[in-house]
Amino acid sequence: MFDDTDSLPPFPRRCREQAADAWAASDTHPFVQALVDGTLDPERFKFYQMQDARYLEAIADAFVLIGTRCPDPDDKLWFAQAAERALQTERSLHLHYGDQLGYGPEDLRELTLTPNNRAYQNHMLERAERGTRLAALAAVAPCPWLYRTLGHRIWDELGESVDDDHPYADWIRRYADPDLEERMDIGALVARLDRWAQEVGEDARDRAAEAFVTSTRYEWMFWEQAWTGQDWAV
Repeated sequence: MFDDTDSLPPFPRRCREQAADAWAASDTHPFVQALVDGTLDPERFKFYQMQDARYLEAIADAFVLIGTRCPDPDDKLWFAQAAERALQTERSLHLHYGDQLGYGPEDLRELTLTPNNRAYQNHMLERAERGTRLAALAAVAPCPWLYRTLGHRIWDELGESVDDDHPYADWIRRYADPDLEERMDIGALVARLDRWAQEVGEDARDRAAEAFVTSTRYEWMFWEQAWTGQDWAV
């Protein structure tokens, strides 16, 4: 149901509708298309994977920060588990690909973040620390939610199968896995967006929707930075 905007509760639907153009642009980005058809340059994939590993550490920090601001123990537990899921993804996916692509934990520690990655992390963490709880959640929501819908789309495009000799079969299977939605707990994320939106005024909802749109744009830029090899100009 989370791929169908019309079936969403009011505030999550508003977020998705306002971010619709940026959300759709991720689906059609050349990096994603090359990944799906297996023609993606391994060096571009390595660039993406290494930057993503550092991003996942930051979103885990953001989840923890949001959890500390929650008075409800159930919410605290959910955000702690979300942080754990992000770090488990980093370890299982990125260490696996590190062996294949030739990088290790020390390389990740010494990695210079791209301008986009740095800005995206700052955007999330600033809202996790100083924004409303709703804006903080809206800022972290696009990452897991977009990857889940993208996984659905890719799986459908490939006819619900991928050959073992596809160079990115492991990545595709991970994000296309039907059980991923439950493991990532997208339903609970969407429910919290809806519930917390009902607890604040329209100005706070406006700021939260803007944070959601901004993060969705940064998600598109994450593909773009890997496709172009983004670096600091000086």
